[in-house]
Amino acid sequence: MKLVIHGKNIAITDPIRAYVESKLDKALGHFNGLITEVDAHLSVARNPRIHDTHIAEITLYVGGTVMRAEERSENLYASIDLVADKLARKVRKFKEKKQAKLHSTPVLVTPAELVPPQPQSVPELPKEVVRRKYFAMPPMTVDEALEQLELVDHDFYVFRNVETGEINVVYERNHGGYGLIQPRGNGHAPPKSH
Repeated sequence: MKLVIHGKNIAITDPIRAYVESKLDKALGHFNGLITEVDAHLSVARNPRIHDTHIAEITLYVGGTVMRAEERSENLYASIDLVADKLARKVRKFKEKKQAKLHSTPVLVTPAELVPPQPQSVPELPKEVVRRKYFAMPPMTVDEALEQLELVDHDFYVFRNVETGEINVVYERNHGGYGLIQPRGNGHAPPKSH
């Protein structure tokens, strides 16, 4: 397992590096065969108004799957402990789901079951692109995209729909459940309702 540790507003000393390695080995050691790379970002917020200033964000690469978790606290070592425990739970849940899939029948979710809410207002976007991200986008089902959404710990997940070949977005709704955003007018999306 390849481990990369980055620091922002903090020097990554040998004791910090050793602590991250030992904590991740303890939390994720029995999943070593699954995890190919670990990317850890440790930072300290320099804003006196922020209470939990020490941030540990760790991204795991498990085969073709990406898992991410972030924790904040008043102490860097506590943040590392919290994020390692959170990732151990995620990897365990991921492994259990994979094993359960081998022994169960698939459940189909139709796009009509995941209707996105209508936006209330249009947010103002920044005038320039401030960050770019690149990632592999193999085709997947809506169910697989929902699994990925849970694993990356974000509010949304962009994916290529295996049924349509189009780019779709699944997201967590504020009032519970999930939504699916699909392009309209390609013959696959449902007609516009009035």
